[in-house]
Amino acid sequence: MAVSDKLHSIQLEKPNEATGACWSCGDMRAAHFCKSCGSVQPAVPTDYFSFFGLPRNLNLDVAKLERDFYQFSRKLHPDVFASASGKEQEWSLQKTSQLNDAYRTLKDPIARTEYLLKLEGVHLEEQSKSATEAARQSGEVKKQVVPPDLLEEVFELNMQLEEARMNKKMGEADESLTRDLQQTKEKLQAKFDALDTELKRYWNDWDSVVARNGSEDERKPVRDKMLDLLNRRTYIRNLVRDVNEVLE
Repeated sequence: MAVSDKLHSIQLEKPNEATGACWSCGDMRAAHFCKSCGSVQPAVPTDYFSFFGLPRNLNLDVAKLERDFYQFSRKLHPDVFASASGKEQEWSLQKTSQLNDAYRTLKDPIARTEYLLKLEGVHLEEQSKSATEAARQSGEVKKQVVPPDLLEEVFELNMQLEEARMNKKMGEADESLTRDLQQTKEKLQAKFDALDTELKRYWNDWDSVVARNGSEDERKPVRDKMLDLLNRRTYIRNLVRDVNEVLE
């Protein structure tokens, strides 16, 4: 590896990432490449924030994340390790897999938030379409909670959807019902978009707690708010999907 490449590798590491002795030169190494000799280091289990040397904040500089991703990608490219030992080739592939997973998750604001909650030991309600299919096959009742503020609206919508499905099956058309469903879908979509704006306010609350190394009593209320919002968001998204299926 050229000296300039080694220095470039070192610049990607954070000063506090030295975790032990380099397998190659025995000097103190950083997480991905040795600070002294530039050798790739063994892949170890780590969370996606740590992989990029980031604190567990939700407001990220996505442009910088992308730049770091491409820098790591170039450093870990198989061509760089074409003449390296088998173990170095294997480590580079393992780190590339970690890199791709971490980047895909952290660049997506919703995936990033869900991942952080998972790290915090919090799990979302399973309201996905795949969960519905899995529940049908297993005979189990799918865990699904209707947001209290949508109870009345969901009851009315389900009645309309059932009627629309029946009409569709009978080959009949009800323009008034179709118009009502279209209007309901637009209202739901507006609620969905508003939730994304609300979520970003919770990011600020969370990052503030992290910055002052807040206690569990300070972290939990913010986590709970984000969890509630994400569950409502998923529920509304599924309602919009159901309306679209009927209107197609």
